Amino acid sequence: MAEIIFVTGIDTDAGKSYATGYLARQLASEGKRVITQKFIQTGCEDYSEDIDIHRSIMGVGQLPEDIDHTTAPVIFSYPASAQLAAALDHREIDLGEIDRATASLAKSHDIVLIEGAGGLMVPITDTFFAIDYAASRELPVALVTNSRLGSINHTILSLEAIKSRGLKLHSLIYNSYYDKDPVISEDTRGFVKRYIGRQFPEAAFIEIPVIEL
Repeated sequence: MAEIIFVTGIDTDAGKSYATGYLARQLASEGKRVITQKFIQTGCEDYSEDIDIHRSIMGVGQLPEDIDHTTAPVIFSYPASAQLAAALDHREIDLGEIDRATASLAKSHDIVLIEGAGGLMVPITDTFFAIDYAASRELPVALVTNSRLGSINHTILSLEAIKSRGLKLHSLIYNSYYDKDPVISEDTRGFVKRYIGRQFPEAAFIEIPVIEL
């Protein structure tokens, strides 16, 4: 049975795509059969830019599952929240289609990494959020954070939401790309690492380096 992990971020530009690609590359280097999937892609036509980033970091080309859209089954053209992008394209979001795609990938892989859309509280409908998808599918969560000003607040709020929904925190992924101020970055890294050590002792702390594409 494949392990399925939901990769989300503290906000839209936390670095989810880079983190997903990096985690996939590391797991593959350990001999795992790993593939990435995009939960809902917005701002694209007919393909997923985020899947392209994953493949670049993983050091592979397009996969057959990318070409037939199994890795990105739901794509909207407008760069907005899933709920708004779907409305603007006059389409419904079919969560069953995403589930079926994930199940198909899980048949031939050890690990499926699903990159979310935005943060945990991004709306899928007026009453259903990204965190509800992870919770309803009982998916462990990998949360991507960084050292931008305000990130500690966003990180703790996200972790509190994860705990309140009874979700398992697979890992906290620290994206060092935003380490522009060494004083702030050192403090942020240490603070969030200590926090998960107390509140989520079974979760991994993963630091990803700056990745040049």
